[in-house]
Amino acid sequence: MRNIIIKYGVIAGTIATLFMITSTLLHNDNPNFKNGEIIGYSGMLIAFIFIFIAVKSYRDKQNNGVISFGEAFKIGLYITLIASTFYVVTWLIEYYFFMPDFMDKLISSTMENLKAQGLSPNEIAAKSKEMEMYREWYKNPILVILMSYMEILPVGLLVTLISSLILKRKKAREV
Repeated sequence: MRNIIIKYGVIAGTIATLFMITSTLLHNDNPNFKNGEIIGYSGMLIAFIFIFIAVKSYRDKQNNGVISFGEAFKIGLYITLIASTFYVVTWLIEYYFFMPDFMDKLISSTMENLKAQGLSPNEIAAKSKEMEMYREWYKNPILVILMSYMEILPVGLLVTLISSLILKRKKAREV
């Protein structure tokens, strides 16, 4: 089980990382954060397909076609943690070394979008206050790490849950 978890965790982490780097390269000079989010979350889903593949591989090739929900979930959870760590480390490198102005660009883009949507000055002021709170959070590396994990972990856990439910298989009853 350990080898499958490491193998597919590294594959999933590499895919998520490549999608993040691609998104950064495409949007760093012209930040359209919606398109970046679409690319990022698509990459996460594609990466986490390997949870399904890993659980099925373990069940069929190493566990005689049988796997409990708990075993399947454990495999998916560990793959999610490995892939998420790749993602977070990549983001930290991108943010601190290549995009230290990320929050400025994000806030500017968000404010422009809110004005274009025709929100009231009070609504824009409230959102501006919220965005300034995020800017303050981003000054603390621990909070950057936690927020980055909160982007990818829920996606991996959802795929893990679905994969575990679909692939669980009890031992066939003997007649």
